[in-house]
Amino acid sequence: MEIHFLGTTGYHPNRRRDTACFMIPEHGIVLDAGTGIFRARELLQTPELHIFLSHTHLDHVVGLTFLLDVMHQTQLERVWVYCDPTKQAAITEHLFNKNLFPVAPPFKFRPLDGRPVSVPGGGTLTTFPLQHPGGCLGFRFDWPQHSLAYVTDTTAEPNANYIKSISNVDALIHECYFPDGCEDQARLTGHSCLTPVAHVAARAQAKRTFLVHLSPLDESDALLDLSSVEAIYPGMHVPVDGEMTNI
Repeated sequence: MEIHFLGTTGYHPNRRRDTACFMIPEHGIVLDAGTGIFRARELLQTPELHIFLSHTHLDHVVGLTFLLDVMHQTQLERVWVYCDPTKQAAITEHLFNKNLFPVAPPFKFRPLDGRPVSVPGGGTLTTFPLQHPGGCLGFRFDWPQHSLAYVTDTTAEPNANYIKSISNVDALIHECYFPDGCEDQARLTGHSCLTPVAHVAARAQAKRTFLVHLSPLDESDALLDLSSVEAIYPGMHVPVDGEMTNI
């Protein structure tokens, strides 16, 4: 199973990265709909697209307005958008307000209300709450041969409540907006620094961890010093947009 990293920064795009979006083409699954979702058009393999939203902050949902292009001249027949039902109005009434975006793409909503969700490929999605201004959901997908967790927009702590929910996953995609030394900013904005994320990955015993939702203000390859956390957890990687990995 392939995971494609379509957008790996947060808040706003920069010259190297788009905002949060990740895709499993063989199952038609997309995690968050940031600006990177335009890349999904080239990867489509299924007649349906299932978009799972962690929350409705703009950098995670603005790509829903790109769906007309994603669907243009493709075999895509249906798009389902899964989100916390209490946040659905933020999309329908505000993002797709006719004064902002006059033609809404033809997608339909499905709720993420705490109950397990069956997903393509014979898998199951379970959600869990994350601490973030306005609220956020973490995801765990379990298929017969693979497991994947997605944790974005939260402040990681070595004893984070969600560690049990992501234990022993084959792949963990975890936000890391800040390098170490920015702990006050991380707590204020509901984001994470590097060392606490390493502790989370180690305690969860994740086989591999991919760091995403990086700060857009630093476009260098040295944004995060992974060598500083190798003794805590050696299996980290910082993907770039367009990268793909197998799990």
